[in-house]
Amino acid sequence: MTGSPAPSGEYAVVVPTLGRPCLARCLRALAEADGPGPARVVVVDDRPDPAGAPLTAAVPPALRSRTVVVPGGARGPAAARNTGWRAAGDVPWIVFLDDDVVPGSGWADDLALDLAGASVATAGITARIEVPLPADRRPTDWERNTAGLATARWITADMVYRRRALESTGGFDERFRRAFREDADLALRVLDAGWTLAEGRRLTSHPVREAGRWISVRAQAGNADDVLMSRLHGRDWRQRADAPRGRLPGHLAVTAAGLAAVACALAGRPRASAVCLGGWLAGTAEFALARILPGPRTRQEIVTMVLTSTVIPPVAVFHRLRGHLRHRVAPPRPGRAGAPASVRPPSAGERQPS
Repeated sequence: MTGSPAPSGEYAVVVPTLGRPCLARCLRALAEADGPGPARVVVVDDRPDPAGAPLTAAVPPALRSRTVVVPGGARGPAAARNTGWRAAGDVPWIVFLDDDVVPGSGWADDLALDLAGASVATAGITARIEVPLPADRRPTDWERNTAGLATARWITADMVYRRRALESTGGFDERFRRAFREDADLALRVLDAGWTLAEGRRLTSHPVREAGRWISVRAQAGNADDVLMSRLHGRDWRQRADAPRGRLPGHLAVTAAGLAAVACALAGRPRASAVCLGGWLAGTAEFALARILPGPRTRQEIVTMVLTSTVIPPVAVFHRLRGHLRHRVAPPRPGRAGAPASVRPPSAGERQPS
């Protein structure tokens, strides 16, 4: 590494991973993409026990001389990405890729065009995300949920940020321990700091990964992250981030009806209990049908939807309450207050340093 400034279009790629087999596919597609390659690739090993198989085996020969593997400490994807971009050297652009995406064949050429078209105030540039779905049947509930990534804003499945913008905002907020909302949080902080975000032309595929029957139940943990978003960005953060509200109000109503049915039964009020139970059944049935009807309607999918539609409302409410308890006094947003003046967004007439 020399002391001279890096070229303005030079970039590094950061890939946090838990060592899944898809990492090799991602890095192979990156190596084979047409166009200027990355100056450096940082693979962040975020496995709880990194003593397993070395991740260097997943790195294709074309990238080995430019790839470093650094420990992430198993603190979640936000912390892993911070570790990665800080280990990437002084390159001006950092591309964040998830380990389960597949960059397109013209990805590097399109990235070069994205970077060349960036204004001096552009902090980040999104990719176009494509989610392949089955052509011979309707998608399952999990496949439809994954397909939502194609229209999500600022997701770090493939997102490039200017290093100066990351420095000025402090990077990702490591209180987000899951792969959920940490990307929207950073984007809103970047916009609040006076930068802009742009849409790119590069195309990246995000295949639907295999998941067990209860994946939709486990995903309800994101309700706690939504509480943190409200604490940090105000109640209008969903409008600013273009994030749909989801079915939480319905889950609250269904859970309340179920609890009321039990309470009335214990209090010796059978009629009131029956009314509340009817409300719980109606709400649960509506939720299950809303997930079954757009899907393949196979026996396995129907059973999964019925079981999980019964469990999801109380689990969602639990995580919402957990979020309120955990984040009842959220500290100030990291980064901006302590950012030095040298990393402020440049004005339109100001020359952008390399």
